[in-house]
Amino acid sequence: QSKGGTSMVDAEPRDDSSNPTKPTGDPPDCSEIGKLAVWSVTSAKPGNGVELLRDGNLDTYWQSDGAQPHLVNVQFHRKVKVREIALYADYKLDESYTPSKISVRAGNSFHDLREVCVVDLDEPVGWTRVRLDGGDDGTENENAIDKKKKQNSALPGAPLRAYFIQLAVLSNHQNGRDTHVRQVRIFGPRTSPMAMLGNGVSFTT
Repeated sequence: QSKGGTSMVDAEPRDDSSNPTKPTGDPPDCSEIGKLAVWSVTSAKPGNGVELLRDGNLDTYWQSDGAQPHLVNVQFHRKVKVREIALYADYKLDESYTPSKISVRAGNSFHDLREVCVVDLDEPVGWTRVRLDGGDDGTENENAIDKKKKQNSALPGAPLRAYFIQLAVLSNHQNGRDTHVRQVRIFGPRTSPMAMLGNGVSFTT
């Protein structure tokens, strides 16, 4: 992988029943839908690629290798409903590589993304959960976050609908250049994969 290039992978996490990365208090009536997408990043250090965001191991991490912002792109085959994104970071281990400000963007493609919210992280250790449906399920994040939401035409509580989700790491703690992100999970309303993607979609391994 070269700086400024794009690394792509169809990544599938372990089954939730044995997945050590499963956040405590996953959103009710939701399913993890990240496995239905193609994931890519704008840069990666050799040996620390995009696939480590989805490998079910908190001891591994994606490490960027280029200029900020560092982008994680999540491309779905059909428009999906997204309620929440969960991100795992560990300031105690990663220090200046730990994200301090993240922008969540959504759209139909890379070319029409709009910013949904900006999240400020203060020395996070564990899962940070970002609601994208305008609601509040009453649970607490492991990390205190300051989320600045943009105006959204969707009704409060309605899931975000998009083909494309982007996480942009805008800055790191201690003015670090490159970033570490250990896991990312995306949740949508619980439904069957075929209902979510439409009929006639097939996957190959």
